[in-house]
Amino acid sequence: QVQLVQSGGGLVQAGASLRLSCAASVHTFSDLYMAWFRQAPGKEREFVAYVNDNGRITYYESAVKGRFTISRDNAKNTLYLQMNNLDPEDTAVYFCAARQTATFTFRASGVYAYWGQGTQVTVNS
Repeated sequence: QVQLVQSGGGLVQAGASLRLSCAASVHTFSDLYMAWFRQAPGKEREFVAYVNDNGRITYYESAVKGRFTISRDNAKNTLYLQMNNLDPEDTAVYFCAARQTATFTFRASGVYAYWGQGTQVTVNS
């Protein structure tokens, strides 16, 4: 069983930065393939970023590429999302997600078995 506990988030002004964390309670964090998703009010949950098990392969949704960085510290069992130059369009509840095998369909929320509790990010203009 994998438990994911998120921290970070909050209310910021446009152009500010935030870092989200996702701590995993699991014996072998380094075996997990992980991602960040977000869901804005009235919208479907959407893919934000993905990182493979060793942290060397990452993918981003086009709207966040160059502003957000996904990373992981396998020694600390923690996933991160560094968000810079935030825009009001980034306002959403952010979720971390994990799965135990690699997949080409990592952008689909349905392939992840484990989810964090979600954390609100609000960006004011």
